[in-house]
Amino acid sequence: MLLSMTGYGKSESQFRNRTLVCEVRSLNSKALDLSVRIAPTLRAKELDIRTLVSKRVERGKVDIAIYLQDNQEEEASFTPINWEAVRFYTAQYKEHIGQYDSNEQIPAEIMAAILRMPDVIKVQEDTNELTDEEWTAIQQQINETLDAFVAFRTQEGKALQTMFGEKLTSIEELLAQVAVYESGRVAKIKERLEQNLAQLAAETQAQIDRNRLEQEMIYYLEKLDITEEKVRLTNHVRYFREVMEAEGAGVGKKLGFIAQEMGREINTLGSKSNQSEMQIIVVKMKDILEQIKEQVLNVL
Repeated sequence: MLLSMTGYGKSESQFRNRTLVCEVRSLNSKALDLSVRIAPTLRAKELDIRTLVSKRVERGKVDIAIYLQDNQEEEASFTPINWEAVRFYTAQYKEHIGQYDSNEQIPAEIMAAILRMPDVIKVQEDTNELTDEEWTAIQQQINETLDAFVAFRTQEGKALQTMFGEKLTSIEELLAQVAVYESGRVAKIKERLEQNLAQLAAETQAQIDRNRLEQEMIYYLEKLDITEEKVRLTNHVRYFREVMEAEGAGVGKKLGFIAQEMGREINTLGSKSNQSEMQIIVVKMKDILEQIKEQVLNVL
């Protein structure tokens, strides 16, 4: 069963007062290229997250994003003020600078300046450290996201496998058409050679050694024989199907090598074809094979 390197998975969960959002997506790549974007709270666990993801993903250009959001937005959206510091700076202003009555309201621009003084705005430290229980829940959430991600890859892999099967069948059908033209090809070549030699002998009054002619003709026809290419191409197509049906990931590179070997045999068929009908068939097979090679790059 094939797996595609293109995949996507996303999941959300609630844990106490936090919302965990995990998202994984990937594209094709020759090796594992993992990019991790996580919340600052999870930075200490980045190596563990990379290890967990790499075991399930194996290969591809992968981008994983994990966000941990606090649900208490009202409390998080306000910054506390140190009112003791405000009263201290206000008293200092009235005592040394202000020309106002103690009960008179301080101007807005002066109050804005006071709020910018040191220690007036309290900076709260993030006390929401990651607990062991939360980390266990996060690991479970990542695995659930990866399950959805692998399911997406499996679905895409099935579509690729169906497409490959159709393309291989088309190549086999075209290869069968070659036999129709191959049967009469040798006879036509032999007839054309004999006619040319007879014309040459008539023009030069030369005697033709029939034994030597037969030897040279056999040698020439053996060079044009495509039986081995047809057998090897048939074997490559069969092996391509066997590898597709094999269990496990990592068959993408092997399928790429098989496609290269198929291309060599098709090219040899084209170089030995001296009939326009056979060359048209070869061109069609090359076009189908290129489509296979393009999609093999997406196979894990």
